[in-house]
Amino acid sequence: MKIFELNQEFSVAQTLLAQMRDPDIQQDRWRFRHNLQRLGMLLGYELSKTLQYQTFPLHTSLGVARGADLDQQPLLICVMRAGLPFYQGFVDVFDQADSGFIGAYRQAEQAGMEQDIFLGYSANPSIDGRDVVLIDPMLATGSSLLKVWRLLAQSGTPRSLHIAAAIAAPEGLALLQREFATSTHFWLGAVDERLNEQAYIVPGLGDAGDLCFGEKS
Repeated sequence: MKIFELNQEFSVAQTLLAQMRDPDIQQDRWRFRHNLQRLGMLLGYELSKTLQYQTFPLHTSLGVARGADLDQQPLLICVMRAGLPFYQGFVDVFDQADSGFIGAYRQAEQAGMEQDIFLGYSANPSIDGRDVVLIDPMLATGSSLLKVWRLLAQSGTPRSLHIAAAIAAPEGLALLQREFATSTHFWLGAVDERLNEQAYIVPGLGDAGDLCFGEKS
């Protein structure tokens, strides 16, 4: 089981994460979405290094070069609504990939409990034999992603499974490590300190969906 944390080394990712957390900068909704998209691009690039490739001779005007390309495109699954900008960053990397979409949210009265995760809209190809990437910017309790996965798993067995989040809580990460196969890989911008009583990530950044698109009723 591979766990990749983008903020473990100094890079431009540190700047993106800092801007996403800053309450003043968060007031610029376009900038928040754009930074989330850019973070997705960085994580998508790192993920691309672990996929399977095929090589081929490439005839240029001056000679023969060695080319390489993915042996199959990954399947990107976006957990809406907060996942949309983050997902776009992965699409910018894997621009020929198939995509699936699932609407998921937790009901406020008992936030974080798996039985209170509501799955709405769902449009997904079969995952059988595919390199599947589950994309959700905030990995808090892990209950949403676990329920999403149980839905997807009804359509087959993937060749590989990757979970991508901008920010994760240790509690949610631990749950998914227990529930998912050891071959599952995690691609994370940062792992924060903990969850609070309302199951929000601390220090986190707030509600990513609201910061992207405005408050919901």
